[in-house]
Amino acid sequence: MNILILHDIRSVENVGAMFRTADAAGIDKIYLTGYTPTPVDRFGRKRRDMAKSALGAEEFVKWEYKKSVQNILTKLKKDGFKIIALEQDEKSIDYRTLRLRSGQGNAFIVGTEVTGIPKNILKKCDVIAEIPMRGKKESLNVSVALGVALFRICNL
Repeated sequence: MNILILHDIRSVENVGAMFRTADAAGIDKIYLTGYTPTPVDRFGRKRRDMAKSALGAEEFVKWEYKKSVQNILTKLKKDGFKIIALEQDEKSIDYRTLRLRSGQGNAFIVGTEVTGIPKNILKKCDVIAEIPMRGKKESLNVSVALGVALFRICNL
């Protein structure tokens, strides 16, 4: 089983794009944490702004909102999931070398567009995977990075 955790993603469009990517990559469930927007507003109405980039994926990819990412990480670790952060860090490995353990759950986590995944969350991850940058820019958009990583890591 493959899980995706979207932590403190501000952009509704990025979240919608990641729903589409999750569907294409075979992600089984998405956890939305912190201030990440959900596919429905506080009144339970479908968010049109997210639907525009998700193109319906938000309706059939299972998702759940949880305020605390720490509680989710603790539960997933207890359940035997491998926690994989997609982030630039001094302890990161090249994402192309990462191999998933078959028959075991994997949970991918991405963080806020500007500052990424906080250090206290990275400490709870089993692996930090990074996409090497060749150009002058230091990073990719979070939804683009997720797509690149999932399709390589999951061998799609």
